[in-house]
Amino acid sequence: MDVHLRKLNFIPKTFTSFREYNFSLFLKDLFAGITVGIVSLPLAMAFAIASGVTPDKGLYTAVVAGFLISFFSGSKYQIGGPTGSFIVISFYLLKNFSFDSLLLTTFIAGIILIILGISKAGSLIKFIPYPVTIGFTSGMAILILSSQVKDFFGLKITQVPVDFIEKWLSYFTHFNTINYTTTFIAFFTLFIIIICKKFFQKLPGTIIAIILSATITYLFKLDVHTIGSVFGELPKTLPNPSIGFLSLKKITILFPHATTIAFLVVIESLMSTVVADGMTSDRHDSNTELIAQGIANIFSPIFGGLPAAGAIARTATNIRSGAKTPLSGMIHAVILFSIMFFLAPLAKNIPLASLSAVLVMVAWNMSEINTFVRMFKSPKSDLYVMLITFTVMVVVDIVYAVQIGVILASFLFIKRVSNVTNVAKIYDLSSGFEFKNDIDSTINKIIPKETELYEINGPFFFGIADIFKNIVDTSAITPKVFILRMRHVPVIDASGLHALETFYYKCKKQNTVLILSGVQRQPKNAITKIGIDKLIGSENIFTHIDLALIRAREIVNDYPDIKDIA
Repeated sequence: MDVHLRKLNFIPKTFTSFREYNFSLFLKDLFAGITVGIVSLPLAMAFAIASGVTPDKGLYTAVVAGFLISFFSGSKYQIGGPTGSFIVISFYLLKNFSFDSLLLTTFIAGIILIILGISKAGSLIKFIPYPVTIGFTSGMAILILSSQVKDFFGLKITQVPVDFIEKWLSYFTHFNTINYTTTFIAFFTLFIIIICKKFFQKLPGTIIAIILSATITYLFKLDVHTIGSVFGELPKTLPNPSIGFLSLKKITILFPHATTIAFLVVIESLMSTVVADGMTSDRHDSNTELIAQGIANIFSPIFGGLPAAGAIARTATNIRSGAKTPLSGMIHAVILFSIMFFLAPLAKNIPLASLSAVLVMVAWNMSEINTFVRMFKSPKSDLYVMLITFTVMVVVDIVYAVQIGVILASFLFIKRVSNVTNVAKIYDLSSGFEFKNDIDSTINKIIPKETELYEINGPFFFGIADIFKNIVDTSAITPKVFILRMRHVPVIDASGLHALETFYYKCKKQNTVLILSGVQRQPKNAITKIGIDKLIGSENIFTHIDLALIRAREIVNDYPDIKDIA
């Protein structure tokens, strides 16, 4: 079995973390698991309510997905469950489709994640530019905050609009319906969380705030909405597994939304593992992590749960609490199930305003306001990418934001690579990529008469192909020989090959012999495979500039005098 798992690049940390395990380590994992389990309880319910479903769905997600993520994780410390990133997409799917559609979308996202893990796509996260990530997370924070205004202030709004602008217009027109008791509970909860975070960091501030606000609400019979008054009592156990949500007809419609969920899981989960690595000097396996996330998101909807991902704050709490192995994460899931089984009746007294305050704090932490502001001092291209992603995320739609973010990331990557790739005529080079101390520099060579020499420095791909065409087209001279140096071209793509073939035909029309010099392995294989080597002629393709110059001299019949060589 281990051999098969290795072929799939899937070796969970659980399989390697218990080789020297002892009772002392178990106690540390136990304490960490209990701590993070208590911290996760209000968050799981808050995320579910904000997503438009009952709080028990959040608990199902935290228990099922939380256990599976830790068991199969590529990190020793990852804690998974429902997160704020899924609130917007989950709410959107519920409003536009149905709860079964949300379950199916999550299920499809799980399959996508497993495919990404098996295909070793875990390292692709590094190609998503920082401005896209900041714009995305900041936009998500604004949307989460916007979704909590009604419950935070107790506004009497029958149906809150989905659209961002319409939502805020509705808030402003109904702000005269504010419930001051509800607002007090919300600010009280927020105050306790902030105080604990600032002065008592080792205490679970969120759960303390929830318990205090629930106690005050119960003792003083405050007129505020609670979990019990809105949703009734929570169930004491998990529902029976079901795949009744599966529908082949809906897969095509929901697939774009599934890719959005998968994208969110990749971003948040791998960021969480990177944070964990930084805190512990450990090293995660990103591909194994994606497979673990995929398994969790397949089984979560089977038990009526929501999308799940690695949670940065809970993972950090797990580490600070002394966790040593993935067992702490599994214990966290068991603790949540135990609380649900034994204390479910007490949860009905939790005010919705308190859970709203928890999400307001989540939104604030997610916003990274200082980083967002600092981006205004970055290069304009980075700033524009961040602002476009942020604006589309907030005003238009999360699905479009993901798509546009990825497109912008691609264009930004192309632009940056294009900036470091140069095409220049050798005689026009000042010091660019030719140096006098370089023995192969053309500065130290004798160039034959009627010979033009250009050099490409960097990948020869579609981002540079047009630049190459424009530069060589501007040449007013029609030489007998054109030498193209490619010693600094590590790769060439189809666009580069097309540009090269087009240029060959131009040279042929002008009776110019094209010579390639310093061709590396990948470009040479690509040129050979597509047949350009037969057009140019193998006698005109060389690995070194000296051989190319000898060939040029043969063509133009220009041999240097002995005194010139000396």
